[in-house]
This record gives sequence, structure tokens and C-alpha cells, in this order.
Amino acid sequence: MGKITEIKKLKKLYRIDLENCTEDKIYVCDDTIVHFILITGKTITDEELISIINFDQFARGKSLALYYISFKPRTCAEVRKYLYEHDILEEQASEILSVLTENKLIDDKNYAENFIQGKISMSTAGPYQIKQKLYLKGINKSIIEQALQELYTEEKQIDVAYKLAEKQVRSTAHKLPLNQLKQKIIQTLTTKGFSYSVSSIALDSLELESDEDNEMTLLIGELSKADHRYSRNYDGHEREQRIIQHLVRKGFSYTMIRSALQDYPLE
Repeated sequence: MGKITEIKKLKKLYRIDLENCTEDKIYVCDDTIVHFILITGKTITDEELISIINFDQFARGKSLALYYISFKPRTCAEVRKYLYEHDILEEQASEILSVLTENKLIDDKNYAENFIQGKISMSTAGPYQIKQKLYLKGINKSIIEQALQELYTEEKQIDVAYKLAEKQVRSTAHKLPLNQLKQKIIQTLTTKGFSYSVSSIALDSLELESDEDNEMTLLIGELSKADHRYSRNYDGHEREQRIIQHLVRKGFSYTMIRSALQDYPLE
């Protein structure tokens, strides 16, 4: 039979000093003190001590979890990680998560749906990027896929991809030839998590047309830089071919390049 020799209030917890117990001291929260009516001089068995420790783990862990989710919605995996970081044992953490889930205070399905709807409304991401982000938050793959299937239809994907592509056009159309602009749009959309198929449909919907005057201005600028670069090591036909290859890679048409070369004297 053990006994409580001292109870000392610390900043957030109470330190309970014990004698003749398996532990010489434990740290507990207010709820544990009240629940077990812990006072100096009280005798406790080893079984009671285990119950006190388990109860305190649950009470303290639940309080921590409620605090953590009070700022914004969290996934089950995020809360579990937070509890582990605060030394809550696995058994009590699982029990806490079960209680919070039953009371809908943690709801991975609802979290995934709200996350997806937010990304759709803000037009910021495709389904593959969303899936990856939710997976990293610890949400079950089946929950993610079901929510995406229900909320992010192909029609909505095309609409969001179109808006992102429009934004890309506004910011870069004057800086790039049409072919390179199209490549840039596809690259941006696939990086954002859209399939190549959806990205291509969105691109086609833009019905982009070449601005020949702007393209020629861009071409002359690139031609001048390429000529200066290759003139250091190449002459004549070889230099011209390297310049042409360079400009084709930049997205300019071969016809336009040949036209520009006729009017541009190489160094």
C-alpha cells in the first residue's frame, strides 16, 4: 500500500510525491485531482495508481486535443501526432480520437470535402495535387478518392484549369511565342495536378492565336542573343544551323526563323 506524501501545484500540472509505490512521483492535471479526490496522506494501491495514470493520460490528452482543434479543423492523423508529441500514450490517444470522432469533432471525410471545395472555389489546384496534399495530412486514400469523384468532376476540373490557363496567358503571352506559351500552359496545369487530357482541353478552349508582330519582335531579340553566343565558336553554315535549332527549341516556327534570318545579318 502506497501513500501520497505531497501534492505541489506547478505551472500547468500537479506533482504528486509518493512512497511505497511503483512510482515515486507523478504529474497530473486538475481533472485527475478532482476525479480521484487526491489529497496528501491518502493511501493508494498499485492498481489505483495505474488507474490514476491512465485517467490522467486520457483527461490531459483530451484537453490537449480540444485545444489543438480549436484553432482550425484537423485530421485524425494530425491530432494523433500532436498527442504523441505531448507524451500521450498510444492507447489513450486512440481512445481520445475515438471519442472526438464519434462526436464529429474530428471528421476526415468532412475535412477532405471542405479542402477540395476550397481548392475548387479558389481555382488553385487539380485533383492530383489535392490528393497528394490530403494524403500527406494522413487521410485515408479511399476517403480522398470518393470525395474527389463526388465533388471534382471533369467538367469542374476543366473550368478550374481554364481559369489558371487564362491567368498564365495574361502574365506571359507577350513574353513568349505561341508554341512556347502553349507548352508553358500545359506544364503549369500538369504541375498543378491536372491530367494531360484536362490540360489540353482547357488549352484548346482558349483558342489562342499568334500575334505575328509580337512574335517577330521576340524572335529578333532571341536571334540577336543566339548570334552573339554562337559567334564565339562557330562560323557560317554551322553557326546558322545552331541558331535555328536554338530558336526552334524556344518555340518559334521554322518559317518565321528563316524569314528573320533573311533580314538579319549574322555577325
